[in-house]
Amino acid sequence: MSATLWAGMDDYIVERLLPADPVLEEVLAASAEAGLPAISVSAAQGQMLHLFARMIGSKRILEIGTLGGYSAIFLARALPADGKLVTLEFEPRHADVARANLARAGLADKVDLRVGRAIDTLPKLEAEGQGPFDFIFIDADKPSNPDYLHWALRLSRPGTVIVCDNVVRSGKVLEADSSDANVIGVRRFFDLAGADPRLSATAVQTVGAKGYDGFALLLVE
Repeated sequence: MSATLWAGMDDYIVERLLPADPVLEEVLAASAEAGLPAISVSAAQGQMLHLFARMIGSKRILEIGTLGGYSAIFLARALPADGKLVTLEFEPRHADVARANLARAGLADKVDLRVGRAIDTLPKLEAEGQGPFDFIFIDADKPSNPDYLHWALRLSRPGTVIVCDNVVRSGKVLEADSSDANVIGVRRFFDLAGADPRLSATAVQTVGAKGYDGFALLLVE
């Protein structure tokens, strides 16, 4: 098994199951041209998030980690006419690219993009009464995952679905003695999620265009 095979299978899935989408192609091109790192979810993964959000009838979605707005577009497209996505991005330059991309997709009015450290913005969302959210996607700096889970729970309700990306990290999460802050953050996330009686949780390993990684899937009880 090889990364080339995984990527080829991803291409097959997209060709067969996802309609051609010039807007999303333009979004990826604009993000690359702006020099953003190529760490957005894949098209198949974005569609998975879109379907998850639709499956539970999401009206309010929170995304922690916007980057160029690629996953935000999949999520915002899952919302009804009166729905809202709040997305948080640390880097102002990334946020500028995301705003342009969301406008390109005709979703600017549906998305509230906040710029700054998410760990500072999340308490403000609570103070504003922005929650509870129906669906929460965590895909930001991994050392802060435990904090993001804490705030996701504060901004949720019974029935909220929480999805966290990059929780396998090519299997490095197995390394209990790792000094990698990303691995440490993910391992702590697993420990907290598994010990919290408010959560039913699992994780799925993934291979594809983004290599070997995975998603944690959590349901607030």
